[in-house]
Amino acid sequence: MGIEKILNRIEATPTPQVTKVALAYSGGLDSSLSVELLRRKYKAREIVPITIDVGQGEEEIAESTRKAKLLGIVPLLINMKDEFTEQWIAKAIRSNSDYLGYPVSTSMTRQIVARKVAEVAVEKGCDAITEGSSGKGNDQYRMNNVFKTFAPDLKILVPVRDFDLTRLEEEQLCREWNTPVTETITGGDDKTMWCRSIASGAIDLNQELSDDIWMWYRPPEKAPDKATIIDLEFEGGIPVTINGKAKPLGEIIPELNEIGGANAIGKIDIFEDGIIDLKSRELYEAPAATILLKVHRDLEQLCLTKDEIQFKKMVDQKWAYLIYHGMAYHPLKLDLDAFIDQTQKVVSGRVSVKLYKGNIDILKRDSRTGLFSQEIRSIKSTGFNQQMCADAAYIRGLPFEILAKRDAGMKK
Repeated sequence: MGIEKILNRIEATPTPQVTKVALAYSGGLDSSLSVELLRRKYKAREIVPITIDVGQGEEEIAESTRKAKLLGIVPLLINMKDEFTEQWIAKAIRSNSDYLGYPVSTSMTRQIVARKVAEVAVEKGCDAITEGSSGKGNDQYRMNNVFKTFAPDLKILVPVRDFDLTRLEEEQLCREWNTPVTETITGGDDKTMWCRSIASGAIDLNQELSDDIWMWYRPPEKAPDKATIIDLEFEGGIPVTINGKAKPLGEIIPELNEIGGANAIGKIDIFEDGIIDLKSRELYEAPAATILLKVHRDLEQLCLTKDEIQFKKMVDQKWAYLIYHGMAYHPLKLDLDAFIDQTQKVVSGRVSVKLYKGNIDILKRDSRTGLFSQEIRSIKSTGFNQQMCADAAYIRGLPFEILAKRDAGMKK
């Protein structure tokens, strides 16, 4: 579409009257373009740009700052890496976070960002909040829910959605207005230490993927021919050491991203049913999450009872659903947190893992809180008198005997 038609559509679209607007600013295409639209169309008198550091990396923060200077804005930079790591990622591990194969990550950061932006907007007396979601994705709902929770009286502006802009139209506008853009992948990427989302919503059904889109992941044919062995220790459901060295979660995860990615671990290529129930092909890169979630599930199998494990699977599924659907501050999510935290008190132990060309094999397990009792359960031991089970088996079989007699009687 020609630039004139795009500009005419923007001009013809009614917008609310705003004065002071808080902007969730990342330096990406959407938030950068939002600055110009706030000035040119919404006629905002003052823009309060807010950048939230959730661990996207110093390079990305620096690039965001560089673009801000070109845009003539000075973002308020707020460091929330510790909260994201120690609270949100920790909970994601404890809840075995998985939504249709996606280890929830962007869905968490969006809600952290939305909460802090809303809090700052209220504090600084803004009358509106702006964020860069599209009308086809999930983030508009996540951000909106949290905005309404923490700043219920403020107007919410979503320019890409409000003006029905496609990605290519956004790029045309940026060229027209000399808005700085450095996006190399259509759809961009969203990187945290827990999971990197690549070109969300822009990958075609049978589109081939080039190796250069990956940050950590190396394909099997380029991975080492020798396996890598790592040792992990968990306390209360959270990894606390790697290869015998005590480290905070914020250091263990980046290290596992490098080690796992080099061994062809972490590529996720799935069909995802979004919040509006439309399927998209989504790409994620999550070596550390892939390793830690597998090991954590295994450790839970060792340390929790059968009934806890079965019930927790339902809780975990609902937890991921709530996070994905922008309900991180819903009362039910807090209720689920309480149950999950209670179960994790006994999920501790050491695990030795072998990584080789995309495979994760658990070699050794050792847990002081584990429930595996080899001296009792093993058929190689005399842990208890097996004859005692004859009466128990008889009693447990009585309902089936009764059912059989009933069915035989019905046939007569």
